[in-house]
Amino acid sequence: QVQLVESGGGLVQAGGSLRLSCAASGRTFSSYNMGWFRQAPGKEREFVAAINWSGSRTSYVDSVKGRCTISRDNANNTVYLQMNSLKPEDTAVYYCAVDEFGSRWHLRVGTNDYNYWGQGTQVTVSS
Repeated sequence: QVQLVESGGGLVQAGGSLRLSCAASGRTFSSYNMGWFRQAPGKEREFVAAINWSGSRTSYVDSVKGRCTISRDNANNTVYLQMNSLKPEDTAVYYCAVDEFGSRWHLRVGTNDYNYWGQGTQVTVSS
């Protein structure tokens, strides 16, 4: 079992920045690929970014490329999502998730590929 707790969300003006954190506990965090997803009101949950077990590989949805950076600190069982140049369309609940069974060298982007989820943190970007 893996427990995930996100933090760092909030209200920010367009163009601002936020750093989301996801603290993991329960099992060997450093063995797993991790992902960030988001869900806006009335929309399906969508992939944002993923990072492999070592941090050597990352993947991003096109809409956040160049604005967001995913990273991880395996010593502290934490994964981060640095978000810059935020836009109103980034408003959503952001979730971190564990891909327990994926390949260490291939990052998956489907919600069904991730089997542990946090409770989410709200990000609201005002125009």
